[in-house]
Amino acid sequence: MAGTLTGRRVAILAADGVEQVELVEPRKALEDEGAQTELVSLKEGSIQAMNGDIAPADRFTVDRRVLDAQVGDYDALMVPGGTVNPDNLRKNSDAVRFVRGFVEEGKPVAAICHGPWVLVEADVARGRTLTSYPSLRTDLRNAGGEVVDEEVVTDQGVTTSRSPDDLPAFCERIVSEIAKS
Repeated sequence: MAGTLTGRRVAILAADGVEQVELVEPRKALEDEGAQTELVSLKEGSIQAMNGDIAPADRFTVDRRVLDAQVGDYDALMVPGGTVNPDNLRKNSDAVRFVRGFVEEGKPVAAICHGPWVLVEADVARGRTLTSYPSLRTDLRNAGGEVVDEEVVTDQGVTTSRSPDDLPAFCERIVSEIAKS
C-alpha cells in the first residue's frame, strides 16, 4: 500500500507538551505512505515533546506557525495528544479556528488521546460519535458528542482514538481516511 498518500499534505497541529509517541508514530505512518507532513504550532522554533506527560523527550522543529497556516494548504489535519499539548492549543484562537476550518471544509481530521479537547473548543464534537482518553469523555458529552469506548472511531470525517495503546489502529485508519478523501 506504500505511496497511497503521495501528493497529500497533512498538517500536524501540536504545541509544547505533546506526547512524543502520538506525534512520531502517526507522522511516520503518513510519511511512509508518501504524505508530506508539516508541524504547525503556536510559535516558531521548536516544541518540547513529553513521555507520559511527565518526562521531557525530544524537541521537534516547527515548520509553520498556526497564525500563518491556511486550511487550503493541506489535505488533512492530525492532532496528537498529551495533556498539556491540547490544553495549550485550545487556549489559542488561531489554533481553534484552524481546526474548525478543516471540519467545515470536510477535510479529514484525526485526534488521539487528549487531542479531542481541541474538537470540543472548536465546537465540532456536536452530533459526532467520538472516543478519547477516559478523562475527556464528560467534556465530549457536554459538547454534544456521543462517546464510545473503542480503539478508533470515524464519524463525518473526524477520526478519534483513545491512547497510545491504540496507535496501530489509529495510524491505519487515518491513512485510509486521507487516502479516500
